[in-house]
Amino acid sequence: MEDATVPVKQLPEMIRKIVQLAEKYQLNIGVLAHAGDGNLHPLIMTDLRDKDEIGRIDRALEEMYEAAIAMGGTLSGEHGIGIAKKRSMKMEFDETALELMRGIKRVFDPNNILNPGSFL
Repeated sequence: MEDATVPVKQLPEMIRKIVQLAEKYQLNIGVLAHAGDGNLHPLIMTDLRDKDEIGRIDRALEEMYEAAIAMGGTLSGEHGIGIAKKRSMKMEFDETALELMRGIKRVFDPNNILNPGSFL
């Protein structure tokens, strides 16, 4: 299950994009959403043993995140970035914003003991 958010007026376009990505990458994707706030939770049926499928999922998710950001959305509406999406942070945030976030983390976690390795 993923988490990406777009402005509510972009919700139909984003759902169409997810359907297109499912077809393009031959994936089974169900789209759950908090339709009132634009928060989407694409649920991708996955066989973790199938490395080819995992690769297709990674490419589809990258395109989904790019589309969400292009529509004025964000990588995550409620679940946070986490380790799985940290490589995508540069799609949404410039280096100045990322360095500000790193600085805040250093203030509250100078010894890097809280979720080490989870931030860029």
